[in-house]
Parts: sequence; structure tokens; C-alpha cells
Amino acid sequence: MQNGMHSDRERCVRAVQSKDARFDGWFFTAVLTTGIYCRPSCPVVPPKPGNMTFYPSAAACQQAGLRACKRCRPDTSPGSPEWNQRADLVARAMRLIADGVVDREGVPGLAARLGYSSRQVERQLRAELGAGPLALARAQRAQTARLLIETTALPMAEIAFAAGFASIRTFNDTVREVYALSPGDLRTRATGRPTNRTATAPAPTTPTTRGALSLRLPFRAPLNPDNLFGHLAATAVPGVEEWRDGSYRRTLRLPYGHGIAALTPRPDHIACRLTLGDLRDLPVAISRCRRLLDLDADPVAIDDQLRADPVLAPLVDKAPGRRVPRTVDEAEFALRAVLGQQVSTAAARTHAARLVTAHGEPVDDPEGGLTHLFPSAGALATLDPESLAMPRTRRTTFTTLVRQLAGGELHLGADSDWQESRTRLLALPGFGPWTADVISMRALGDPDAFLPTDLGIRRAAQELGLPSTPAALTARAAAWRPWRAYAVQYLWATDSHPINFLPV
Repeated sequence: MQNGMHSDRERCVRAVQSKDARFDGWFFTAVLTTGIYCRPSCPVVPPKPGNMTFYPSAAACQQAGLRACKRCRPDTSPGSPEWNQRADLVARAMRLIADGVVDREGVPGLAARLGYSSRQVERQLRAELGAGPLALARAQRAQTARLLIETTALPMAEIAFAAGFASIRTFNDTVREVYALSPGDLRTRATGRPTNRTATAPAPTTPTTRGALSLRLPFRAPLNPDNLFGHLAATAVPGVEEWRDGSYRRTLRLPYGHGIAALTPRPDHIACRLTLGDLRDLPVAISRCRRLLDLDADPVAIDDQLRADPVLAPLVDKAPGRRVPRTVDEAEFALRAVLGQQVSTAAARTHAARLVTAHGEPVDDPEGGLTHLFPSAGALATLDPESLAMPRTRRTTFTTLVRQLAGGELHLGADSDWQESRTRLLALPGFGPWTADVISMRALGDPDAFLPTDLGIRRAAQELGLPSTPAALTARAAAWRPWRAYAVQYLWATDSHPINFLPV
């Protein structure tokens, strides 16, 4: 699929007529006769082709005066895969908008993070998505409001401010405009219980949670949960992460406070239970959980390309839909990657657990055994290097990374340029290709990151009859681009021997 799929009218019409859920989130269908917009897989009878037009984003539909379909709920579609497979300005901007940057810092803050002027960001987003950053952020606020309206009993005024609206009036008007229902009517439709139709009560200054929120995170099928949840459980840092009762649970450091996420694989969705100190963090928490599990990937496109290689085809056919396990905090993952250099997984977990106990921020977890947030780079900047039970060279690598992150010389985030970040990491002492590439793959989300020096990958290559030297394997893997990070997941799955040591 290429950028601007909504402009390929013939292809879009075919997707709508076949109700193909693979295209949900890639584009939105506007029905001219009814003034609503739908996802391609909407269950209603497809409109006549002449009555359809197509938009690249829900925000563009809303700006055109269209209302969201009440049957297919287009705002609950998985996000577009493009934002996680591209590293250009628009993709980086979309990742930041999903992370709530526009709500917290405004368009100037978004532009500053991207290194462009506000006018340039606005122009490029409008050209590709039909809407500027404010409209895109508004569409996200509307979706957050709907989630809170339908899944909690919170007062409407509290929901308005938790969702990021500046006023109750704007909240009421936006919900009516997007969903053609008042906030109260939305709740009645979801719960069957009548309630106040609009928000009128004064909202608190700081919204707070009243218990956990239970949500459903959609994904594009197929999804193989084994590598996702198996890897996260196997590498979980005690106190920060745990596997409990069939769910992966972990603490979250969020803009307004902290939270706890419990993620459980289901056949057609991921069950997500969020406990937040401040409800304003809801959209950011959802965005980070989706990135952690790579839920916006397009597995059909990925697997089709990898399946074209006769060596990989049997692996893909055996367990299609593998995702790349990622992270909720890019800096945290980078620090953990250094702790894992040249030691076993168990030793890496032990090192990380000691740091968490000594420097992590305590949290309460009535539902499990989580105790801390992973320490920030700022908190680790004051640690005594001699307290780190590791070789001196790796100690230097770790403390240098901490200083770079804490001082702002190195930034790792949703907006990072993958190649630039990799180059900067390789310039640090003790950073070899494996460490830089695993950070690129799992922290920064580069779908084409590759690990030719990884011991598990080299063993798998030998078993499959592929070249096993890094240079030859890299050349052989060129046919897997731009999905080499997913090829890594399939190759890792073939290695029946535990990896005891990780390279630098």
C-alpha cells in the first residue's frame, strides 16, 4: 500500500464493497447521501459507488461536516499503519499527536519537537491528511471523550476536562457534531440507562480516576500473541512488570502522573485495563499500549512480502501475524538494552530490578505486585557508578547514556528520526550495531531494523540454510525490506536454544 490510498478510488470502492477489515484505518468512506463517514468494513449495505468519496483521516471527515457512523464506529478502527512504518515529518507528527503533544504544548510545541515551523507542519499535514494538527488533535479528544462516556460513570464535566477540552461548551458541541448525539445520549445508548444529556456541572481542576477503565484495543488480524506476550513476560523487570492471571501488567510514567496497564490477548482484540492517577493521561496511555504491542501494524502486507521468500514462507504460514514487541518508554528501553549487554536475560532483569528498587518512584498496586516506576534518566544521573555491579567498560556505557538522556543531548521518543538516532547511539562509547539496532527496532519502532550479529538470528540462519555471517546475512535480507524487524521475529521463533549472552 502506498501513501495516499484514499485517492485510489477504484481500490477503495472494492474494499468497501467487500467489507474488507484490513483497510480499516487506512481510509474513511464518506456517504454523500447521509452525511456520515464509515470504516471500510461497515456492516451496513454498501452505498452506490457514486455516493461514496474517501478521506485519509477521521479529522478530515469531521472538517467536511460529516458525522461518525453509529454502526461501525469508525473512530475505533486501528490506527493507520503508515505512521509506524515511516520516519518522515508527517509520520513523526502523527505519532506525537497520538502522544498528546498538541494538547499539552500546542502546535508551536509540536513544530519545535519536529524541528520545523508551525506553518510547514500545518501545510504538510493538510496536504496528506486533509486536516491540520489542531483538527487531528480534536478528533482524538472526541474519541477519548466517547470512551470515557461509554465506559465510566464519571460526571460529564469531569470527562470534558479529562479528554482535553478547554470548556464544557466545546465538549458538548464537539460530541454532538462528531457523533450526532449529546454526551448523555451516547451514554444512554451504550448503557441503556438515562443520564444528564450534557455537561453542566463545574469541572475539577485536576481530574482523578475512580477505579480502573476497561477498554478494547482493536488490531488488524491476524495477530500472533505468543512472541509479544511471551517476550514481555520473559524479560519483565520485577516491580515494574509482571505476568499475572493471563495478563501482562506494567507501570506507566505519564505526562500528568503514573498509571498501571493490564493487557490481555483475546481472539479479536486486546483487553486493556488502565488505572490512572489522572484521567487526562488516558489518550497517551492508550497510544503507548498500542505502540508496545504494535497493534497498528498491517500483518497481511508484511507477511505477504516475507512469504515471497521460500525460506521464510513456512515460518510465516506456521504462525502468521507476528508483531514486534516494543516499549512504552524509549529511554527506559535504551537503558535496559545496555544493562543486557553480554549477560543473560536473568542477569539483565536482576540489574534492572536493583536500579528500580534503589531509584524508582514507588507506586501502589492493589490488584497485583507492581511497586515502582522504572527510574528516569534524571533520577539515575546522581547514582554512584561504583554501585553498578558490572564491568567498568559497560558501567561507562551506561552512565554516559544516562548523562546524554538526562542532559537532553540525546532524545529518544516517538518523534525520533530513526537513522539519526542510530548514528548518535553508535557514537557513544560501548554501543555496537546490536545495541543500536535493537533500540531502533523495539524502542523507536523502525520496522526495517535488523540484527545480523544477534546469536539467535545467526543460529536460525544456519538451521534454515541462510548465510550466517553478518555481512552475507544482511545482503540476503535485502529482499525482506522494509520489514526486516518482522523477519527477525520469525527467525527468533525458530531458535530452539536459549540465548545466554547478548552482543554489544
